[in-house]
Amino acid sequence: MAVDRAARRTAGAGALFIAAVGLPAPSLAAGADLPSWGFGSHMHNVAAAAIFGGLVAFATIVALLYLSERSRWTRREREQAAALDALSGAHDRAEMLLAAERQIIVTWDGRSEAVVEGDVGLAFDGARPASGSARRILAFGSWLVPADAEAVETAVEALRVRGTSFRATLRSQSGRSIEAQGQAVAGRVLLRLRETTEDRRQISELRETLEDARRGLSALAGLLDAIPQPVWRRNREGSLAWVNTAYVAAVEATTREGAIQDGIELLDRPAREMIAREDAQRRPAGQRPALRLSAVVAGGRRILDVTETALEGGRVGIAVDVSELESVRADLQRQMDANVRTLDQLPTAVAMFDAGQRLIFHNAAYRQLWDLDQGFLDARPLDGEILDHLRAARKLEEHADFRSWKQGVLAAYRSAEANPAWWYLPDGRTLRVLAEPNPQGGLTYLFDDVSDRMKLESQYNALMRVQAETLDTLKEPVAVFGADGRLTFANRAFAAAWRLDHESLEARPHVEAVIEACRVLAPADEPWLDIRDAVVGLESRTGIACKLEMVDGTVLDCTAQPLPEGATLITLIDVTASVNVERALTEKNDALEKAAQLRDTFVHHVSYELRSPLTNIIGFTQLLGDETVGALNARQREYSDHIMRSSGALLVIINDILDLASIDAGSLELQRETVDVQATIEAALLGIEDRLAESDLSLVLDVPDDIGSVFVDGKRVRQILFNLMSNAVGFSSAGQSITVQARRTAGDLVLSVRDQGRGMPPEIAAHVFDRFESHTLGTRHRGVGLGLSIVRSFVELHGGRVSLDSRPGAGTCVSCTFPIVLPASHAARDLESEATEEAAE
Repeated sequence: MAVDRAARRTAGAGALFIAAVGLPAPSLAAGADLPSWGFGSHMHNVAAAAIFGGLVAFATIVALLYLSERSRWTRREREQAAALDALSGAHDRAEMLLAAERQIIVTWDGRSEAVVEGDVGLAFDGARPASGSARRILAFGSWLVPADAEAVETAVEALRVRGTSFRATLRSQSGRSIEAQGQAVAGRVLLRLRETTEDRRQISELRETLEDARRGLSALAGLLDAIPQPVWRRNREGSLAWVNTAYVAAVEATTREGAIQDGIELLDRPAREMIAREDAQRRPAGQRPALRLSAVVAGGRRILDVTETALEGGRVGIAVDVSELESVRADLQRQMDANVRTLDQLPTAVAMFDAGQRLIFHNAAYRQLWDLDQGFLDARPLDGEILDHLRAARKLEEHADFRSWKQGVLAAYRSAEANPAWWYLPDGRTLRVLAEPNPQGGLTYLFDDVSDRMKLESQYNALMRVQAETLDTLKEPVAVFGADGRLTFANRAFAAAWRLDHESLEARPHVEAVIEACRVLAPADEPWLDIRDAVVGLESRTGIACKLEMVDGTVLDCTAQPLPEGATLITLIDVTASVNVERALTEKNDALEKAAQLRDTFVHHVSYELRSPLTNIIGFTQLLGDETVGALNARQREYSDHIMRSSGALLVIINDILDLASIDAGSLELQRETVDVQATIEAALLGIEDRLAESDLSLVLDVPDDIGSVFVDGKRVRQILFNLMSNAVGFSSAGQSITVQARRTAGDLVLSVRDQGRGMPPEIAAHVFDRFESHTLGTRHRGVGLGLSIVRSFVELHGGRVSLDSRPGAGTCVSCTFPIVLPASHAARDLESEATEEAAE
């Protein structure tokens, strides 16, 4: 039994050792061979205390068995010896493993004291530990930061009580990093403390290096994405491994990953094969020219400069869009060709020489100017050879020292600026020669034939002299001011009119000085201000006209007219005689206007003065006619009727005169009201019925029943109709008819009166609406000529118009058109209705 217990104890020790190093526990039954132990860097270190305890127990048991039953247990003794050797080797290896790094192993077996193995100096920052310091390892608060010490104490307590494993990273008070791992193994509690300061430092450095590399790659990727040109990277197999955003847009892919996964190529197969052939030549990357290829980019055909370079692990490429460059280059070439064609059409002779003084271009005008052979010019002769050829053909002017003159001409190749010169040819032509240095070296000659221009300039100067002499002989004062406001020309009449001496005019005085000198004779300020503004004003230059009154009574009509190039022409005309006539006419007109005003005042006053006695005459005549004061005989009754008719006619004339006076004064106002048109016409007829009966005339009314009403002055409309019908009665003969017609349109009311009288010729019809115009035309009609004038005035006050249609032998028709005006209340209702309709829409 003792042996069995010893065997079981030995087996338990071995199992504890196996659990400490993290290996699976082998069977330790009697007679079983102990396995050999191996340790890796990933296994936990074996607790030294457990190993030593197991070995001591095992050695004691073996010794007892050997003493008591040596002969019986010989074979077991050998086996145990072998196992002992194996455990000794495992012990040595465990110690080596513990010493390989700074760590501490603490084990608890039940309620026994903790066994501490390993480098206890871990808790003392490398200092030599004092006696009993191994026990002080568990005083975590003495060497760990308070928070970590409290946490690990709680975790160890939970491990020992409930077997709860844990793993934590602790910080010592000196700043080192400690890894703590606790677990329960085969009934024991194991706590491992290992310093990881150096590991963490290396990991942190590696992490920082990795982050720097990652940020660099991210920045590089962002930079490549920001490039507007497509960029790509291929792996060793030639497939796409990465593309930028421009590449994705160029191949019209949805995402970067989709373009890579689907292998969407920007270049077609022939283009990629061409790149592969270029790469096969194995030229250095800096010496490889970019391949100009055509490709479809974002749905359009573009020209690309493609560069693809081999790198370790693949290839990288970029495509630069040079379509615009190609277009610009083609445009430049076309522009150059156009310039050549343009220069060839210029009348100015042009010749270009390179830095070697050889002819590289000439236009047709150059060949025609010197009459040179095309073959000679195509041979690109030297500039000096051309000069010698022209001298031999006697096309250049003769010089005493031609060689010196030729060297002077060719010296322009060394000049930095244009060199103009004048050549006088033997045939009488004059050339202006401009030698312009070219940026790349050489010269460009411009031969401008100025013979005609010089001839025209001479003719112009002669013409200017003739014009100046002509202006100088004029009797009217004339002066010309330049754009700077200074006097450029003044004829003798101008100097004589303003008493200016010749020396002051030759000095080209400013307009201010000229005005100050002239103001002595014409002191009015306003005309001179206008003249000064016309000469030097900054606003739009327009011609002005004003009058200058001189102190001697002379009146000058001044005109300022702008000339080209900012000049101004001042002309003066003596209008004293016409001004005097104009003044006389003005005074006469004023006198006539005053006389007309006095006439109107007199007529108005007399009309009012006549109305009162006329009213009395009419009143007393009515009393006599009514026979209220006594009976009248037939002759008296006839005289009374004549007095009534004459008084009524006189009252109408007076009323017409007063109405015209009120209209002229602007004091007559219309009293508008809504009147029935038919009733108004019938009311006007009541006053004319007696005259119609006396004259044996018939009346025809052409008025529709639905003529309606209008908003007018009813009294004035009746007066209009009465005057028109009275006029028609006066010019009609017995047995004829008078027609009164009324028509209404959408915007007008037309009232017309037509008679069948003799009519009027056009020269009389043109004046029938004038005041005091009366024509009998062979009839008995007499009047003062106010009827139709009153009609026109009243119709025009209503905003209407009057028209006359009359021909000799065809009668006369007078039509009055009244615009239909709505009353204020009706207009307000109409506006409200329109606003309602607009809101509804």
